[in-house]
Amino acid sequence: MIKRLKPGKRFCQAVVVNGVVTTAGVTGEGADTASQTRHILSQIDALLAEAGTSKAKLISASIWLRDIAHFAQMNDVWDQWVDQDNLPVRATVEARLATPELLVEIQVSALV
Repeated sequence: MIKRLKPGKRFCQAVVVNGVVTTAGVTGEGADTASQTRHILSQIDALLAEAGTSKAKLISASIWLRDIAHFAQMNDVWDQWVDQDNLPVRATVEARLATPELLVEIQVSALV
């Protein structure tokens, strides 16, 4: 069975299948990379909770930064948020995002 969370016009915010939840790429509001990252991670917390899981069960994360020079700013927020006893695999790359205002986008998968 597939459970689709928060379906929209083009995609769902998350999909649960075979005991794994995968989020769409989540973007956030804020004037800088740190504030956008905090907003994104709060949205991810809510999606994981709706799926019946939490960041303690993360298995992977993909992170896109508009400017890789902001890697440390994003990591400062990430390190405070992530469960240090249950770290996922992770990839972080620089990428041109959908609009100039977007500085970071994060997608995660977790066990349910």
